[in-house]
Amino acid sequence: MIGLSLAIELRKRRLTVLVIERGEPGREASHAAAGMLTSAADPHTPPRLRQLAGASFALYPEFVLEIEDESRRRVDFRAEGTLLFPQDSACGKPLSSEEAAKLEPALGTPLPASFLKEASVDPRQLIAALLRAARHRGIEIASGTPVISLREDGGRCAGVRTARTEFHGGCVVNCAGAWAGELGAPPLPTRPVKGHMLAVIPSRRQMIRHVLRGAEVYLVPRSDGRVVIGSTLEDAGYDKRVHAHVIQSLHQLAANLVPELGEAKIIEAWTGLRPALPDELPALGRGALDGYFIATGHYRNGILLAPITAQVMAQVIRGEQPSCDLQAFAPSRFANASHVSS
Repeated sequence: MIGLSLAIELRKRRLTVLVIERGEPGREASHAAAGMLTSAADPHTPPRLRQLAGASFALYPEFVLEIEDESRRRVDFRAEGTLLFPQDSACGKPLSSEEAAKLEPALGTPLPASFLKEASVDPRQLIAALLRAARHRGIEIASGTPVISLREDGGRCAGVRTARTEFHGGCVVNCAGAWAGELGAPPLPTRPVKGHMLAVIPSRRQMIRHVLRGAEVYLVPRSDGRVVIGSTLEDAGYDKRVHAHVIQSLHQLAANLVPELGEAKIIEAWTGLRPALPDELPALGRGALDGYFIATGHYRNGILLAPITAQVMAQVIRGEQPSCDLQAFAPSRFANASHVSS
């Protein structure tokens, strides 16, 4: 999501862009994500991330419309809002138990909640649309082989090497997610954080309208009737195996919130690897080598932050003043890292 969004933004600025993908484009963290678009007021948004999150949230409606127009593909973007349980008086609009039940009659035990003006998007539809839009703009995509090193020429980055060949270019941007630490300097102490998720089909279409977020589970409705349920946070390395007992636990937690979901048919279960850095903030900016840039480590906010990441990184790459303060996200904060996660 990050790489494709940035590629399109750079192409708008008349740069020739090549996207190199180790596997199938969009099949890692972006494919696994629920697609919740949280606002800057969200209590779970780190304070240093709130300006960036708020700016990206504001860009989203236009971002989706533009990608839909270019790709001629519909993207499921919903702006119904979020009900947060338990109620958090520090954010959102407080709702009584009765008010929450009126908004979502399928809830089990009535509980007070907070209403947040948030949105959601189907990341898989958005990735498919981004791929089509990228190709429409003449962006080349080389998939199926990982980048193994940077090419240097005269003290600056001049392309990359893969196991099969070399690609020459005026600059390189590392958007490699959980694998970003394998390339370039400063060394990025990235680690994958595994998440289990499932999707169900309830007996009634549009059983829930809003994103529902509890202390241990969240529910994200799709316009086609599916409900996505997530998610765990696991330090399991690069292990992407799906464990039935974890899926069953998430399903039960969802049913505790919306009892009818206990009978809903599970149509898919999967895992994904979120790219995390030690401070849980992204790395955005210049690397140690001239012509080398970094845009990775978005952890749980990669879908949300794609539009603003594309905008500010294109500005940095073109030598412009970025529209958001990126000081907290400088890759150089890891220059003295003693090791890189593997």
